[in-house]
Amino acid sequence: MTDDTRWLAPEESAAWVRLVAMAELLPGALDAQLLRDAGLTHFEYAALMAIAEAPARTIRMTELASRTNATLPRLSHVARRLEERGLITRFPCPEDRRATNARITEAGLDLISRAAPGHVETVRANVLDALTPTQLEQLYEIAGAVLTRLDPDERLTATSCQFSEGPVVGGERLRSSAR
Repeated sequence: MTDDTRWLAPEESAAWVRLVAMAELLPGALDAQLLRDAGLTHFEYAALMAIAEAPARTIRMTELASRTNATLPRLSHVARRLEERGLITRFPCPEDRRATNARITEAGLDLISRAAPGHVETVRANVLDALTPTQLEQLYEIAGAVLTRLDPDERLTATSCQFSEGPVVGGERLRSSAR
């Protein structure tokens, strides 16, 4: 019996442990700010943003589940809470009465508008301000390479958003070679 396992080299293990630690700690930092400032979790904020960015600020729940990487039961539970707060409305899809649409309300738009500056500041303080412009470009490339494997269908808005051509750094748009 041969061992074909490709064990991690020390530098691979060190990079992996740091990535996992970052993936564990960042959601808590994002949730803390959004809960404090808007009474929303990061997931709820992401769902509201996805609805707000959809045409006519309306999206099918199945599409929203795909864009937020959520199961329909989880999303239905979150949507019920958002609806109870008056941030969204749900209604039967006119094109397919078996489907349900979600539409963001004016109150929902107002809340994400008020929450966005603090969210952006939290993203800057915890991630972006720690990076040089070169590191930002590297992060974009690295994330693109990994997302190509994890999300080849580009279901999440993070991979299919308006910035999929790359962020603007120093007046120039970064282009991902991973895409």
